[in-house]
Amino acid sequence: MPAPATGPGRRLLRRVPVRVRHHWKLLVGCAAFVSVLTVVFSTVRVQPYVTGGGGRGGDEVTQDIAGTRDLFDATVAHDISLTFRDADYERMVDAFAGEGEKEYVEADLIVDGTTIPSVGIRLKGNSTLAGLTRGGESIGGRPGGPAGGGDPAAGRPGEGDAEAGRPAGGDAAAGRPGGDDAAAGRPGGAPQGGGPAAGGARPGGARTSLKAEEPETLPWLIRFDEFVAGRRYQGHREVAVRVGGMGGGSAVLNEAVSLRLLADAGEAAPGYAYTRFVVNDRPAVARLVVEHPDATFADDLGDDGVLYKALATGRFADQGDDPTDYQDDFRQVTAKGSRDLQPVIDLVRWVADSSDAEFDAHLADHVDVESFARYVAWQNLLLNFDDMAGPGRNYYLWYDLATKRFTVVGWDYNLTFGGRADQGPHDTGRMGGGAPPAGGQRPEGVPAPGGARPPADAAVPGGDADAGRGGGNRLKERFLASAAFKATYEQAYRELYRQAYAGGAALASVDELVAVVSTVDGHDARAVGTEAERLRTLIRERTSRLATDEVITRS
Repeated sequence: MPAPATGPGRRLLRRVPVRVRHHWKLLVGCAAFVSVLTVVFSTVRVQPYVTGGGGRGGDEVTQDIAGTRDLFDATVAHDISLTFRDADYERMVDAFAGEGEKEYVEADLIVDGTTIPSVGIRLKGNSTLAGLTRGGESIGGRPGGPAGGGDPAAGRPGEGDAEAGRPAGGDAAAGRPGGDDAAAGRPGGAPQGGGPAAGGARPGGARTSLKAEEPETLPWLIRFDEFVAGRRYQGHREVAVRVGGMGGGSAVLNEAVSLRLLADAGEAAPGYAYTRFVVNDRPAVARLVVEHPDATFADDLGDDGVLYKALATGRFADQGDDPTDYQDDFRQVTAKGSRDLQPVIDLVRWVADSSDAEFDAHLADHVDVESFARYVAWQNLLLNFDDMAGPGRNYYLWYDLATKRFTVVGWDYNLTFGGRADQGPHDTGRMGGGAPPAGGQRPEGVPAPGGARPPADAAVPGGDADAGRGGGNRLKERFLASAAFKATYEQAYRELYRQAYAGGAALASVDELVAVVSTVDGHDARAVGTEAERLRTLIRERTSRLATDEVITRS
Protein backbone atom coordinates (compact mmCIF):
# COMPACT_ATOMS: atom_id res chain seq x y z
CA MET A 1 0.00 0.00 0.00
CA PRO A 2 1.47 3.35 -1.01
CA ALA A 3 2.39 5.76 1.69
CA PRO A 4 0.03 8.70 2.16
CA ALA A 5 1.07 11.95 0.57
CA THR A 6 2.76 14.32 2.95
CA GLY A 7 3.67 17.25 0.67
CA PRO A 8 2.86 20.94 1.24
CA GLY A 9 -0.53 20.68 -0.50
CA ARG A 10 -1.65 17.88 1.78
CA ARG A 11 -0.54 19.71 4.88
CA LEU A 12 -2.52 22.79 3.84
CA LEU A 13 -5.59 20.67 3.16
CA ARG A 14 -5.48 19.24 6.68
CA ARG A 15 -5.78 22.79 8.09
CA VAL A 16 -9.26 23.04 6.60
CA PRO A 17 -11.90 22.03 9.18
CA VAL A 18 -13.23 18.48 8.77
CA ARG A 19 -16.85 19.62 8.33
CA VAL A 20 -15.85 21.94 5.50
CA ARG A 21 -13.93 19.12 3.81
CA HIS A 22 -16.92 16.81 4.11
CA HIS A 23 -19.29 19.34 2.46
CA TRP A 24 -16.95 20.90 -0.08
CA LYS A 25 -19.16 20.00 -3.02
CA LEU A 26 -22.16 21.85 -1.54
CA LEU A 27 -20.05 24.91 -0.78
CA VAL A 28 -18.57 25.02 -4.26
CA GLY A 29 -22.04 24.69 -5.74
CA CYS A 30 -23.36 27.60 -3.69
CA ALA A 31 -20.42 29.77 -4.69
CA ALA A 32 -21.00 28.93 -8.34
CA PHE A 33 -24.70 29.79 -8.01
CA VAL A 34 -23.91 33.17 -6.46
CA SER A 35 -21.47 33.88 -9.28
CA VAL A 36 -24.13 33.11 -11.87
CA LEU A 37 -26.62 35.42 -10.15
CA THR A 38 -24.01 38.18 -10.07
CA VAL A 39 -23.30 37.88 -13.76
CA VAL A 40 -26.91 37.53 -14.87
CA PHE A 41 -28.52 40.18 -12.70
CA SER A 42 -25.78 42.74 -12.22
CA THR A 43 -27.24 44.98 -14.93
CA VAL A 44 -30.90 44.41 -14.03
CA ARG A 45 -32.64 47.11 -11.97
CA VAL A 46 -34.61 45.70 -9.05
CA GLN A 47 -37.76 47.72 -8.35
CA PRO A 48 -39.30 47.43 -4.89
CA TYR A 49 -42.99 46.63 -4.60
CA VAL A 50 -44.75 46.98 -1.28
CA THR A 51 -48.04 45.18 -0.83
CA GLY A 52 -48.56 45.03 2.88
CA GLY A 53 -50.26 47.02 5.53
CA GLY A 54 -52.42 50.04 5.73
CA GLY A 55 -51.58 53.66 5.45
CA ARG A 56 -50.47 54.47 8.97
CA GLY A 57 -46.93 53.39 9.63
CA GLY A 58 -44.11 55.82 10.31
CA ASP A 59 -41.74 56.42 13.20
CA GLU A 60 -42.69 55.02 16.57
CA VAL A 61 -43.84 57.68 19.01
CA THR A 62 -42.51 57.04 22.50
CA GLN A 63 -43.26 60.40 24.11
CA ASP A 64 -45.98 62.91 23.31
CA ILE A 65 -45.75 66.08 25.40
CA ALA A 66 -49.18 67.50 26.20
CA GLY A 67 -48.19 71.09 26.99
CA THR A 68 -50.42 73.59 28.74
CA ARG A 69 -52.55 74.79 25.82
CA ASP A 70 -53.14 73.92 22.18
CA LEU A 71 -50.16 75.35 20.30
CA PHE A 72 -52.35 76.13 17.29
CA ASP A 73 -55.16 77.85 19.13
CA ALA A 74 -55.09 80.95 16.93
CA THR A 75 -57.45 82.92 19.16
CA VAL A 76 -54.78 83.59 21.79
CA ALA A 77 -51.15 84.68 21.85
CA HIS A 78 -48.50 82.08 22.67
CA ASP A 79 -44.98 82.18 24.07
CA ILE A 80 -41.92 80.38 22.65
CA SER A 81 -38.30 80.73 23.66
CA LEU A 82 -35.16 79.02 22.37
CA THR A 83 -31.80 78.72 24.09
CA PHE A 84 -28.71 77.33 22.38
CA ARG A 85 -24.93 77.64 22.60
CA ASP A 86 -23.45 80.50 20.62
CA ALA A 87 -20.63 78.28 19.37
CA ASP A 88 -23.14 75.79 17.92
CA TYR A 89 -25.02 78.60 16.23
CA GLU A 90 -21.86 80.00 14.67
CA ARG A 91 -20.94 76.56 13.32
CA MET A 92 -24.41 76.30 11.80
CA VAL A 93 -24.06 79.70 10.12
CA ASP A 94 -20.60 78.76 8.88
CA ALA A 95 -22.00 75.59 7.30
CA PHE A 96 -24.75 77.54 5.60
CA ALA A 97 -22.43 80.28 4.37
CA GLY A 98 -19.82 77.84 3.12
CA GLU A 99 -21.80 74.98 1.62
CA GLY A 100 -25.46 75.97 1.83
CA GLU A 101 -25.97 73.23 4.42
CA LYS A 102 -28.79 73.60 6.92
CA GLU A 103 -27.49 71.75 9.92
CA TYR A 104 -29.49 71.17 13.07
CA VAL A 105 -28.51 72.89 16.29
CA GLU A 106 -29.45 71.42 19.65
CA ALA A 107 -31.56 73.84 21.68
CA ASP A 108 -33.77 73.96 24.75
CA LEU A 109 -37.32 75.04 24.02
CA ILE A 110 -40.05 76.47 26.21
CA VAL A 111 -43.57 76.50 24.74
CA ASP A 112 -46.28 78.21 26.76
CA GLY A 113 -44.42 77.38 29.98
CA THR A 114 -43.57 73.76 29.07
CA THR A 115 -39.83 73.04 28.89
CA ILE A 116 -38.68 70.68 26.13
CA PRO A 117 -34.92 70.06 26.25
CA SER A 118 -32.74 69.09 23.30
CA VAL A 119 -34.91 69.89 20.31
CA GLY A 120 -33.37 70.35 16.88
CA ILE A 121 -33.62 73.67 15.06
CA ARG A 122 -32.38 74.59 11.60
CA LEU A 123 -32.77 77.36 9.08
CA LYS A 124 -35.73 76.92 6.76
CA GLY A 125 -36.20 78.21 3.25
CA ASN A 126 -34.19 78.87 0.15
CA SER A 127 -34.84 82.19 -1.58
CA THR A 128 -36.17 83.31 1.80
CA LEU A 129 -32.57 83.13 2.98
CA ALA A 130 -31.06 84.75 -0.11
CA GLY A 131 -30.91 88.07 1.73
CA LEU A 132 -29.18 86.65 4.81
CA THR A 133 -26.10 88.61 5.85
CA ARG A 134 -23.41 88.30 8.49
CA GLY A 135 -21.25 91.25 9.41
CA GLY A 136 -22.87 93.20 6.62
CA GLU A 137 -21.83 90.69 3.95
CA SER A 138 -24.25 88.43 2.05
CA ILE A 139 -23.99 84.73 2.87
CA GLY A 140 -27.23 83.56 1.35
CA GLY A 141 -27.08 84.54 -2.30
CA ARG A 142 -23.98 82.92 -3.73
CA PRO A 143 -24.43 81.11 -7.09
CA GLY A 144 -25.34 77.48 -6.61
CA GLY A 145 -25.80 78.04 -2.91
CA PRO A 146 -28.89 77.99 -0.76
CA ALA A 147 -30.80 80.51 -2.81
CA GLY A 148 -30.61 78.26 -5.79
CA GLY A 149 -32.67 75.51 -4.24
CA GLY A 150 -32.03 72.33 -2.40
CA ASP A 151 -31.96 71.26 1.16
CA PRO A 152 -28.78 69.44 2.03
CA ALA A 153 -29.77 69.29 5.68
CA ALA A 154 -32.60 66.96 4.85
CA GLY A 155 -30.63 65.01 2.32
CA ARG A 156 -33.11 65.86 -0.41
CA PRO A 157 -33.26 68.93 -2.61
CA GLY A 158 -35.98 71.33 -1.67
CA GLU A 159 -37.62 69.27 1.03
CA GLY A 160 -39.77 71.31 3.32
CA ASP A 161 -38.69 74.60 1.84
CA ALA A 162 -41.51 76.23 0.04
CA GLU A 163 -39.36 78.80 -1.67
CA ALA A 164 -36.94 76.32 -3.21
CA GLY A 165 -36.65 76.23 -6.95
CA ARG A 166 -36.96 79.93 -7.62
CA PRO A 167 -34.26 81.67 -9.58
CA ALA A 168 -31.18 82.14 -7.45
CA GLY A 169 -30.72 85.75 -8.37
CA GLY A 170 -34.08 87.03 -7.22
CA ASP A 171 -33.84 88.88 -3.98
CA ALA A 172 -34.53 92.57 -3.66
CA ALA A 173 -33.31 92.56 -0.10
CA ALA A 174 -29.91 91.38 -1.25
CA GLY A 175 -29.63 94.22 -3.73
CA ARG A 176 -30.42 92.15 -6.81
CA PRO A 177 -33.39 92.22 -9.16
CA GLY A 178 -35.93 89.69 -8.07
CA GLY A 179 -37.82 88.99 -4.90
CA ASP A 180 -41.56 89.51 -4.57
CA ASP A 181 -41.77 92.50 -6.87
CA ALA A 182 -38.88 92.37 -9.26
CA ALA A 183 -39.95 88.92 -10.37
CA ALA A 184 -43.06 90.59 -11.69
CA GLY A 185 -40.99 93.00 -13.72
CA ARG A 186 -41.40 96.02 -11.45
CA PRO A 187 -38.39 97.54 -9.72
CA GLY A 188 -38.77 98.80 -6.24
CA GLY A 189 -41.97 96.95 -5.41
CA ALA A 190 -44.48 99.23 -7.14
CA PRO A 191 -47.80 97.51 -7.80
CA GLN A 192 -48.42 96.75 -11.44
CA GLY A 193 -50.37 99.53 -13.04
CA GLY A 194 -50.04 101.91 -10.12
CA GLY A 195 -52.01 102.07 -6.91
CA PRO A 196 -55.13 100.29 -5.71
CA ALA A 197 -57.33 101.66 -8.45
CA ALA A 198 -55.21 99.98 -11.03
CA GLY A 199 -55.45 96.52 -9.63
CA GLY A 200 -55.02 96.39 -5.91
CA ALA A 201 -52.57 97.36 -3.22
CA ARG A 202 -49.92 94.90 -2.29
CA PRO A 203 -50.15 93.84 1.34
CA GLY A 204 -46.47 93.51 2.00
CA GLY A 205 -43.98 94.64 -0.58
CA ALA A 206 -40.37 93.52 -0.75
CA ARG A 207 -39.27 91.16 1.98
CA THR A 208 -36.94 92.40 4.65
CA SER A 209 -33.27 91.50 4.81
CA LEU A 210 -32.18 88.95 7.39
CA LYS A 211 -29.17 89.22 9.68
CA ALA A 212 -27.37 86.30 11.26
CA GLU A 213 -26.79 88.57 14.26
CA GLU A 214 -30.58 88.60 14.82
CA PRO A 215 -31.60 84.93 15.09
CA GLU A 216 -35.00 85.89 16.47
CA THR A 217 -35.93 87.18 12.98
CA LEU A 218 -34.81 84.13 10.99
CA PRO A 219 -37.04 81.40 9.54
CA TRP A 220 -36.74 78.24 11.65
CA LEU A 221 -37.85 74.65 11.54
CA ILE A 222 -38.18 73.12 15.01
CA ARG A 223 -37.98 69.32 15.19
CA PHE A 224 -38.89 67.67 18.47
CA ASP A 225 -37.27 64.30 17.78
CA GLU A 226 -33.98 65.33 16.18
CA PHE A 227 -32.03 64.52 19.34
CA VAL A 228 -34.64 62.53 21.30
CA ALA A 229 -36.05 59.69 19.21
CA GLY A 230 -39.80 59.18 19.17
CA ARG A 231 -40.72 62.48 20.83
CA ARG A 232 -43.63 64.65 19.76
CA TYR A 233 -45.30 67.79 21.05
CA GLN A 234 -49.09 67.55 20.96
CA GLY A 235 -48.65 64.97 18.21
CA HIS A 236 -46.43 67.21 16.10
CA ARG A 237 -42.95 66.28 14.98
CA GLU A 238 -42.10 69.69 13.48
CA VAL A 239 -43.34 73.27 13.49
CA ALA A 240 -42.22 76.13 11.26
CA VAL A 241 -41.50 79.65 12.45
CA ARG A 242 -42.42 81.87 9.50
CA VAL A 243 -40.29 84.76 8.38
CA GLY A 244 -41.76 88.23 8.12
CA GLY A 245 -41.73 90.26 4.94
CA MET A 246 -42.09 87.60 2.24
CA GLY A 247 -45.58 88.65 1.16
CA GLY A 248 -47.50 89.91 4.14
CA GLY A 249 -45.17 92.15 6.07
CA SER A 250 -43.66 91.53 9.48
CA ALA A 251 -46.79 89.87 10.88
CA VAL A 252 -47.40 87.63 7.82
CA LEU A 253 -51.07 88.60 8.03
CA ASN A 254 -51.75 87.40 4.50
CA GLU A 255 -50.86 83.80 5.36
CA ALA A 256 -52.73 83.86 8.65
CA VAL A 257 -55.87 85.23 6.96
CA SER A 258 -55.60 82.61 4.22
CA LEU A 259 -55.29 79.78 6.74
CA ARG A 260 -58.21 81.18 8.74
CA LEU A 261 -60.46 81.27 5.65
CA LEU A 262 -59.49 77.75 4.61
CA ALA A 263 -60.07 76.30 8.06
CA ASP A 264 -63.42 78.07 8.46
CA ALA A 265 -64.51 76.61 5.12
CA GLY A 266 -63.65 73.09 6.26
CA GLU A 267 -60.62 72.74 3.99
CA ALA A 268 -57.49 70.85 4.95
CA ALA A 269 -55.11 73.52 6.20
CA PRO A 270 -52.14 73.58 8.59
CA GLY A 271 -52.66 74.96 12.07
CA TYR A 272 -51.18 78.35 12.89
CA ALA A 273 -50.86 80.84 15.74
CA TYR A 274 -49.10 84.04 16.74
CA THR A 275 -46.45 83.83 19.42
CA ARG A 276 -43.97 85.88 21.36
CA PHE A 277 -40.61 84.55 20.20
CA VAL A 278 -37.36 84.91 22.16
CA VAL A 279 -33.93 83.54 21.26
CA ASN A 280 -31.13 83.46 23.86
CA ASP A 281 -32.60 86.35 25.84
CA ARG A 282 -32.55 88.65 22.83
CA PRO A 283 -35.47 91.07 22.30
CA ALA A 284 -38.87 89.45 21.92
CA VAL A 285 -40.58 89.60 18.52
CA ALA A 286 -43.99 88.54 17.28
CA ARG A 287 -43.84 85.53 14.95
CA LEU A 288 -46.32 83.31 13.14
CA VAL A 289 -45.83 79.58 13.75
CA VAL A 290 -47.35 77.09 11.34
CA GLU A 291 -47.92 73.36 11.56
CA HIS A 292 -45.55 71.36 9.38
CA PRO A 293 -47.62 68.59 7.71
CA ASP A 294 -46.77 65.20 9.15
CA ALA A 295 -48.57 62.09 10.40
CA THR A 296 -50.74 64.12 12.78
CA PHE A 297 -51.79 66.41 9.94
CA ALA A 298 -52.51 63.33 7.81
CA ASP A 299 -54.86 61.99 10.49
CA ASP A 300 -57.26 64.82 9.65
CA LEU A 301 -57.22 63.98 5.94
CA GLY A 302 -58.67 60.49 6.17
CA ASP A 303 -58.79 57.22 8.06
CA ASP A 304 -56.43 55.29 5.80
CA GLY A 305 -54.13 56.86 3.26
CA VAL A 306 -50.65 58.05 2.39
CA LEU A 307 -49.36 61.62 2.41
CA TYR A 308 -46.80 62.74 -0.17
CA LYS A 309 -45.03 66.11 -0.40
CA ALA A 310 -44.22 67.73 -3.73
CA LEU A 311 -40.67 69.06 -3.68
CA ALA A 312 -39.74 72.47 -5.01
CA THR A 313 -37.10 70.88 -7.24
CA GLY A 314 -39.66 68.56 -8.76
CA ARG A 315 -41.57 68.16 -11.98
CA PHE A 316 -45.03 66.75 -12.51
CA ALA A 317 -43.69 64.77 -15.46
CA ASP A 318 -43.33 61.14 -16.49
CA GLN A 319 -39.80 59.97 -15.73
CA GLY A 320 -40.27 56.25 -16.21
CA ASP A 321 -40.87 53.33 -13.86
CA ASP A 322 -37.95 53.69 -11.49
CA PRO A 323 -39.04 55.32 -8.18
CA THR A 324 -35.53 56.65 -7.63
CA ASP A 325 -35.96 58.89 -10.67
CA TYR A 326 -38.65 60.77 -8.72
CA GLN A 327 -36.59 61.44 -5.59
CA ASP A 328 -36.32 65.14 -6.46
CA ASP A 329 -40.04 65.35 -7.22
CA PHE A 330 -41.93 63.83 -4.29
CA ARG A 331 -41.22 62.68 -0.76
CA GLN A 332 -43.34 60.17 1.11
CA VAL A 333 -44.35 61.56 4.50
CA THR A 334 -46.39 58.73 6.04
CA ALA A 335 -46.73 54.93 5.77
CA LYS A 336 -43.03 54.46 5.10
CA GLY A 337 -42.22 50.79 4.92
CA SER A 338 -45.78 49.71 4.18
CA ARG A 339 -46.46 51.84 1.10
CA ASP A 340 -44.38 53.41 -1.64
CA LEU A 341 -44.43 56.07 -4.36
CA GLN A 342 -46.11 53.94 -7.02
CA PRO A 343 -49.57 55.60 -6.81
CA VAL A 344 -48.01 59.03 -7.45
CA ILE A 345 -46.00 57.69 -10.37
CA ASP A 346 -49.16 56.17 -11.84
CA LEU A 347 -51.01 59.49 -11.51
CA VAL A 348 -48.23 61.50 -13.11
CA ARG A 349 -47.96 59.07 -16.04
CA TRP A 350 -51.70 58.95 -16.58
CA VAL A 351 -52.00 62.74 -16.65
CA ALA A 352 -49.08 62.90 -19.10
CA ASP A 353 -50.28 60.14 -21.43
CA SER A 354 -54.08 60.30 -21.39
CA SER A 355 -55.91 61.78 -24.34
CA ASP A 356 -58.28 64.69 -23.84
CA ALA A 357 -61.27 62.34 -23.99
CA GLU A 358 -59.69 59.94 -21.47
CA PHE A 359 -58.79 62.81 -19.16
CA ASP A 360 -62.34 64.14 -19.17
CA ALA A 361 -63.94 60.71 -18.73
CA HIS A 362 -61.64 59.25 -16.08
CA LEU A 363 -60.12 62.06 -14.03
CA ALA A 364 -62.62 61.25 -11.28
CA ASP A 365 -61.14 57.75 -11.09
CA HIS A 366 -57.80 59.23 -10.09
CA VAL A 367 -58.58 62.52 -8.33
CA ASP A 368 -61.37 63.80 -6.07
CA VAL A 369 -62.68 66.25 -8.65
CA GLU A 370 -64.94 68.29 -6.37
CA SER A 371 -62.16 68.76 -3.83
CA PHE A 372 -59.70 69.63 -6.57
CA ALA A 373 -62.07 72.23 -8.00
CA ARG A 374 -62.23 73.87 -4.59
CA TYR A 375 -58.46 73.79 -4.25
CA VAL A 376 -57.95 75.49 -7.61
CA ALA A 377 -60.68 78.04 -6.90
CA TRP A 378 -59.10 78.92 -3.55
CA GLN A 379 -55.70 79.58 -5.11
CA ASN A 380 -57.26 82.07 -7.51
CA LEU A 381 -59.46 83.72 -4.92
CA LEU A 382 -56.53 84.14 -2.54
CA LEU A 383 -54.28 85.44 -5.33
CA ASN A 384 -51.79 82.68 -4.59
CA PHE A 385 -49.50 82.49 -7.59
CA ASP A 386 -47.14 80.09 -5.76
CA ASP A 387 -49.43 77.09 -5.48
CA MET A 388 -48.97 73.64 -7.04
CA ALA A 389 -48.20 75.35 -10.36
CA GLY A 390 -45.90 77.98 -8.87
CA PRO A 391 -42.11 77.87 -8.63
CA GLY A 392 -42.29 76.53 -5.08
CA ARG A 393 -44.56 73.58 -6.00
CA ASN A 394 -46.36 74.12 -2.73
CA TYR A 395 -48.71 71.20 -2.30
CA TYR A 396 -49.15 67.75 -0.84
CA LEU A 397 -50.94 64.74 -2.30
CA TRP A 398 -53.17 62.62 -0.07
CA TYR A 399 -53.85 59.15 -1.49
CA ASP A 400 -56.97 57.54 -0.05
CA LEU A 401 -56.41 53.79 0.09
CA ALA A 402 -60.14 53.05 0.13
CA THR A 403 -61.17 55.13 -2.89
CA LYS A 404 -57.79 54.92 -4.70
CA ARG A 405 -58.07 58.65 -5.43
CA PHE A 406 -55.88 61.66 -4.69
CA THR A 407 -56.72 64.89 -2.94
CA VAL A 408 -54.51 67.94 -3.48
CA VAL A 409 -53.71 69.72 -0.22
CA GLY A 410 -52.40 73.28 -0.17
CA TRP A 411 -49.35 74.38 1.78
CA ASP A 412 -47.31 77.57 2.27
CA TYR A 413 -49.59 80.56 1.82
CA ASN A 414 -47.06 83.28 2.59
CA LEU A 415 -47.37 84.75 -0.90
CA THR A 416 -51.15 85.04 -1.00
CA PHE A 417 -52.91 88.36 -1.58
CA GLY A 418 -49.96 89.49 -3.68
CA GLY A 419 -51.61 89.93 -7.07
CA ARG A 420 -54.16 92.13 -8.77
CA ALA A 421 -57.60 92.64 -7.28
CA ASP A 422 -59.19 92.23 -10.70
CA GLN A 423 -57.75 88.78 -11.43
CA GLY A 424 -60.70 86.82 -12.79
CA PRO A 425 -61.75 83.22 -12.18
CA HIS A 426 -60.08 82.06 -15.40
CA ASP A 427 -57.04 84.32 -15.25
CA THR A 428 -53.65 82.89 -14.37
CA GLY A 429 -51.95 84.47 -11.38
CA ARG A 430 -48.41 85.78 -11.57
CA MET A 431 -46.00 87.17 -9.02
CA GLY A 432 -47.40 90.57 -8.19
CA GLY A 433 -50.11 90.50 -10.83
CA GLY A 434 -53.02 88.49 -12.12
CA ALA A 435 -54.37 88.81 -15.62
CA PRO A 436 -52.19 89.98 -18.52
CA PRO A 437 -52.25 93.76 -19.10
CA ALA A 438 -55.16 95.14 -21.10
CA GLY A 439 -54.57 94.50 -24.78
CA GLY A 440 -51.63 92.26 -23.95
CA GLN A 441 -51.15 88.72 -25.19
CA ARG A 442 -51.84 85.75 -22.98
CA PRO A 443 -48.74 83.61 -22.53
CA GLU A 444 -48.58 80.60 -24.80
CA GLY A 445 -50.22 77.53 -23.31
CA VAL A 446 -52.19 79.42 -20.65
CA PRO A 447 -55.92 78.61 -20.84
CA ALA A 448 -58.03 81.43 -22.23
CA PRO A 449 -60.94 82.85 -20.21
CA GLY A 450 -63.84 80.46 -20.22
CA GLY A 451 -61.66 77.39 -20.07
CA ALA A 452 -61.08 76.96 -23.81
CA ARG A 453 -58.71 74.09 -24.48
CA PRO A 454 -55.37 75.04 -26.06
CA PRO A 455 -54.29 73.29 -29.25
CA ALA A 456 -53.17 69.71 -28.75
CA ASP A 457 -49.60 70.59 -29.66
CA ALA A 458 -49.42 73.73 -27.54
CA ALA A 459 -46.77 73.92 -24.85
CA VAL A 460 -48.55 73.69 -21.52
CA PRO A 461 -46.71 75.21 -18.54
CA GLY A 462 -45.76 72.43 -16.19
CA GLY A 463 -45.33 69.85 -18.92
CA ASP A 464 -42.02 68.25 -19.81
CA ALA A 465 -40.89 71.23 -21.87
CA ASP A 466 -41.32 73.65 -19.02
CA ALA A 467 -40.30 71.41 -16.15
CA GLY A 468 -37.74 73.03 -13.91
CA ARG A 469 -38.12 76.48 -15.44
CA GLY A 470 -40.11 78.26 -12.77
CA GLY A 471 -43.56 76.74 -12.54
CA GLY A 472 -46.50 74.98 -14.09
CA ASN A 473 -48.41 71.81 -13.30
CA ARG A 474 -49.90 69.60 -15.97
CA LEU A 475 -52.76 68.34 -13.80
CA LYS A 476 -54.00 71.79 -12.86
CA GLU A 477 -53.68 73.20 -16.35
CA ARG A 478 -55.42 70.29 -18.05
CA PHE A 479 -58.21 70.57 -15.49
CA LEU A 480 -58.73 74.28 -16.12
CA ALA A 481 -58.46 73.84 -19.89
CA SER A 482 -61.18 71.19 -20.01
CA ALA A 483 -64.73 72.20 -20.80
CA ALA A 484 -65.88 69.05 -18.98
CA PHE A 485 -64.90 70.50 -15.59
CA LYS A 486 -65.73 74.14 -16.21
CA ALA A 487 -69.11 74.01 -14.45
CA THR A 488 -67.67 72.19 -11.43
CA TYR A 489 -64.88 74.72 -11.06
CA GLU A 490 -67.13 77.75 -11.49
CA GLN A 491 -69.67 76.42 -9.00
CA ALA A 492 -66.92 75.98 -6.41
CA TYR A 493 -65.61 79.45 -7.21
CA ARG A 494 -69.03 81.07 -6.68
CA GLU A 495 -69.62 79.31 -3.38
CA LEU A 496 -66.22 80.20 -1.98
CA TYR A 497 -66.36 83.79 -3.20
CA ARG A 498 -69.70 84.32 -1.49
CA GLN A 499 -68.39 82.83 1.74
CA ALA A 500 -64.95 84.44 1.86
CA TYR A 501 -65.60 87.81 0.23
CA ALA A 502 -69.27 88.67 -0.21
CA GLY A 503 -70.05 87.27 3.22
CA GLY A 504 -67.36 89.41 4.83
CA ALA A 505 -65.27 86.54 6.25
CA ALA A 506 -61.99 87.81 4.81
CA LEU A 507 -62.31 91.28 6.31
CA ALA A 508 -63.47 89.85 9.62
CA SER A 509 -60.44 87.55 9.68
CA VAL A 510 -58.09 90.50 9.30
CA ASP A 511 -59.69 92.26 12.27
CA GLU A 512 -59.66 89.13 14.44
CA LEU A 513 -56.03 88.30 13.72
CA VAL A 514 -54.88 91.88 14.25
CA ALA A 515 -56.58 91.76 17.65
CA VAL A 516 -54.56 88.67 18.55
CA VAL A 517 -51.17 89.80 17.26
CA SER A 518 -51.64 93.13 19.03
CA THR A 519 -51.48 91.26 22.34
CA VAL A 520 -48.15 89.64 21.52
CA ASP A 521 -45.18 91.12 23.33
CA GLY A 522 -42.74 92.38 20.73
CA HIS A 523 -45.17 93.16 17.91
CA ASP A 524 -44.59 96.26 15.82
CA ALA A 525 -47.88 98.14 16.21
CA ARG A 526 -47.21 100.62 13.45
CA ALA A 527 -46.18 97.98 10.92
CA VAL A 528 -49.11 95.72 11.78
CA GLY A 529 -51.53 98.62 11.36
CA THR A 530 -50.11 99.52 7.95
CA GLU A 531 -50.07 95.93 6.75
CA ALA A 532 -53.62 95.33 7.94
CA GLU A 533 -54.95 98.39 6.12
CA ARG A 534 -53.23 97.37 2.89
CA LEU A 535 -54.76 93.93 3.16
CA ARG A 536 -58.22 95.34 3.89
CA THR A 537 -57.94 97.61 0.84
CA LEU A 538 -57.06 94.69 -1.42
CA ILE A 539 -59.86 92.54 -0.03
CA ARG A 540 -62.44 95.29 -0.52
CA GLU A 541 -61.30 95.83 -4.09
CA ARG A 542 -61.29 92.13 -4.86
CA THR A 543 -64.77 91.76 -3.43
CA SER A 544 -66.02 94.63 -5.60
CA ARG A 545 -64.26 93.54 -8.82
CA LEU A 546 -65.41 89.93 -8.64
CA ALA A 547 -68.98 90.86 -7.74
CA THR A 548 -69.63 91.81 -11.38
CA ASP A 549 -67.80 88.89 -12.98
CA GLU A 550 -70.07 86.66 -15.02
CA VAL A 551 -68.95 83.56 -13.11
CA ILE A 552 -70.20 85.13 -9.88
CA THR A 553 -73.40 86.67 -11.29
CA ARG A 554 -74.42 83.46 -13.07
CA SER A 555 -77.04 81.70 -10.97
